[in-house]
Amino acid sequence: MLRRLFPHPYLSLTLALCWVLLSNSVSLGTLVLALILATAIPLFTSPWWPGRPRIKRPFAFAAYAALVLWDVIVANFHVARIILFMPRDKIRSAWVTVPLDLKSPEAISLLAGTITMTPGTLTADFSADGRALLVHALHAPDPKALCAEIKSRYESRLKRIME
Repeated sequence: MLRRLFPHPYLSLTLALCWVLLSNSVSLGTLVLALILATAIPLFTSPWWPGRPRIKRPFAFAAYAALVLWDVIVANFHVARIILFMPRDKIRSAWVTVPLDLKSPEAISLLAGTITMTPGTLTADFSADGRALLVHALHAPDPKALCAEIKSRYESRLKRIME
């Protein structure tokens, strides 16, 4: 019964938590509305969910999240240094095609999101055949090195975690 009412329990929990945080108060009305949203949204959208993404190694996923958080912090300083101190004619922006070994749509989405969240890089497109991402880098003097770094630092970890 509980499984039918909450087809995606983590989504329900996340929605309820986000609603309480956005409301900026913990009152009875806020909690009731959070419960209604946490029940209704996953229930009404569950027919369009093909299945749950499988995380084979949850501890490795936690380590991946910590790595991404660290990389975001470090990249902020790198981008600030590039913008504030590097002459414009020395900045080497580049479009880089990153071929994918990942097969899972969820893993590919996580990789694309990771690239976009990291300051200085942006996932701009996904190939029609699902085999490559187009990434723009603010400063990439060696585009091949950037591609290799994305594949070794992020894609290989996501492959171990989700596939």
